[in-house]
Amino acid sequence: MNIGFDNDKYLSMQSSHIKERISHFDNKLYLEFGGKLFDDYHASRVLPGFQPDSKLRMLKQLSEHAEIIIVISAEDIERNKIRGDLGITYDSDVLRLMEIYYAQGLFVGSVVITKYSGQESARLFRKRLEKMDVKVYRHYPIPGYPTNIPVIVSDSGYGKNDYIKTSRPLVVVTAPGPGSGKMAVCLSQLYHEHKRGIHAGYAKFETFPIWNIPLKHPVNLAYEAATADLNDVNMIDPFHLDAYGKTTVNYNRDVEIFPVLNAIFERIYGESPYKSPTDMGVNMAGNCICDDEACKEASKQEIIRRYYSSLRRLLIGECADEEVYKLEMLMNQAGITTHDRPVVDAALKREEESEGPAAALELHDGRIITGKTSPLLGASAALLLNTLKELAGINHEQHVISPEAIEPIQKLKTQYLGSKNPRLHTDEVLIALSVSAASDPDAQKALDQIPKLKGCQAHTSVMVSSVDMKQLQKLSIQATYEAKYEKKSISFNGKGI
Repeated sequence: MNIGFDNDKYLSMQSSHIKERISHFDNKLYLEFGGKLFDDYHASRVLPGFQPDSKLRMLKQLSEHAEIIIVISAEDIERNKIRGDLGITYDSDVLRLMEIYYAQGLFVGSVVITKYSGQESARLFRKRLEKMDVKVYRHYPIPGYPTNIPVIVSDSGYGKNDYIKTSRPLVVVTAPGPGSGKMAVCLSQLYHEHKRGIHAGYAKFETFPIWNIPLKHPVNLAYEAATADLNDVNMIDPFHLDAYGKTTVNYNRDVEIFPVLNAIFERIYGESPYKSPTDMGVNMAGNCICDDEACKEASKQEIIRRYYSSLRRLLIGECADEEVYKLEMLMNQAGITTHDRPVVDAALKREEESEGPAAALELHDGRIITGKTSPLLGASAALLLNTLKELAGINHEQHVISPEAIEPIQKLKTQYLGSKNPRLHTDEVLIALSVSAASDPDAQKALDQIPKLKGCQAHTSVMVSSVDMKQLQKLSIQATYEAKYEKKSISFNGKGI
């Protein structure tokens, strides 16, 4: 994989820029953190070289100056809102985030429950946090928010909210997911700080879209692809263009809300410190791209992956047709099709040859390995085993797992665990390989190749089980799937596994 992003430069440049922004105010900056703070895998895919925990590492450089506020909406607690990537509720994620921040030496000052109107589940969650000696504050719904400025910026608006006591110059405001009310918390604090004679500042840290690269750059198009379900749209910042005569990129929600923010700033301060949404940002990622072509190519692959993900979600009823249409439009803008993903054609060709579900994987050196379905192994499991043998230099005809080792597992699945599918999944084939490795040096050699799978591209000709999807994800294989179900069993001729 070609490196396209200078991560060390980013860490240094980003932390310096945030320190510089703090100095513009009375040594107090509320920094709204959008996106994921320590597991930003989207950024690492479209900016090769960006580390998923880069933002966390950057904050650790500022740890002596920073504290964290975690925001959660009472409405999200009430309806048990789930983080799609982790499968846990937002309130559970608050606890998870606190534990991770503490382990990294970062100070979590408090938790804020927004849109609080006495919800029982939110009240119980507050009590639970307080028993853990966590400071909890409540912010309330404001009639006419966000457009009724006279009410919002008054003692009956922001003034009703609890004042959050902070002790450090940089206050990072983050949340389990979107819609939690991070911006409102920041603005409420500006109001309270101003009443106390402190000229605190606000800034926004969003990695995407990147403001100082072209609007239709594949990196920015990949952001639109990632937020297709939210219908976010990248656009030229008209306020920045009008104020400075310079073209920068922002996204529709920030542009649309800026006049409201500007009015709130003016009512609090007397004048606004910013002339555009771009001014509010502190993102330096665009200055750290060191190989633009590598980032373009990585982003094009991400758009295709997002397209296949939407097709899958459409198939299982988790999204509307419009999401798929948007992805098709973005692919057209990027000048790409599914054929620009080499593993797609390889998997479909293998399916045609074997007359059954198949899969393909591209190694980092460009070699493509395939696997097909058999009575012993599913296509994904066969692909995984074939790839490990290829990396280990083992002849594909040689068994590293004996059929005698597989049969007891099949018997366990079908006779005792009630499974109708006797074929091994990817997790089961890895367990079988591990058992064989105890007595077979070649099996151990194949097993040792697992770290080399990280970042490889894969595609299957049919939808696979949730077990296989999760296992490929754990192996850090970037996989896509044809949006169709397997319809029939496959006869096995004993070859190609």
